[in-house]
Amino acid sequence: MLLSVVVPCFNEVETIEQVLKAIAASPVFPRHGLELIVVDDCSVDGTRKFLEEHSDLYGKLLTHDVNQGKGAALRTGLAAATGDIVIIQDADLEYDPREYSILINPIIDGKADAVFGSRFLGGGPHRVVYFWHMLGNKFLTLLSNMFTNINLTDMETCYKVFRRDLLKTFSIEENRFGFEPEITAKLARQNCIIFEVGISYYGRTYAEGKKIGWRDGVRAIYAILKYNLWAK
Repeated sequence: MLLSVVVPCFNEVETIEQVLKAIAASPVFPRHGLELIVVDDCSVDGTRKFLEEHSDLYGKLLTHDVNQGKGAALRTGLAAATGDIVIIQDADLEYDPREYSILINPIIDGKADAVFGSRFLGGGPHRVVYFWHMLGNKFLTLLSNMFTNINLTDMETCYKVFRRDLLKTFSIEENRFGFEPEITAKLARQNCIIFEVGISYYGRTYAEGKKIGWRDGVRAIYAILKYNLWAK
């Protein structure tokens, strides 16, 4: 079983090395093969320079000459993936690659088409950070569930895992964080079997580099409406 791990990154020079080493050290390898794809979305803090100088840490490096957003980086990375299962991994230290096994098992067992790692189902340590950020996540998940008629607890989670052949059936249109409700809506429209598993979460503060803001929340609301009501 070949696992493709797609890592979109923008200005993550402080964490990118640790993340890539943590991915390679995940207990799920070498029992399964690893295809590690990094997409640098026009970083300006030295991230790209570091990646170009440390090619031993990954399999493929794809780059954008203009910053386009996380969704655009994922569109580039997912198109290049060749594994049986594809895992989305942020380039910060909020999510733990040691938990890949619980994320991929429902797919390997033939029970799921996709798996979401939920920060709200327990399962491991959870750093206490922003109340309003948590409330926003829950609101967006609730709104998404109302339109998709599925009962996720964490639609906005980074950890989304898919059978690669499933990804061939749709494309990501959103360039920024709107891809989260977009991809959820597209999975639901195809009646895909989605599982959730509880994961750990080591959230960052804005001072530590967190990038998502209220404008992304507004765009997420638009994306929920667009891909559930207006999409063909």
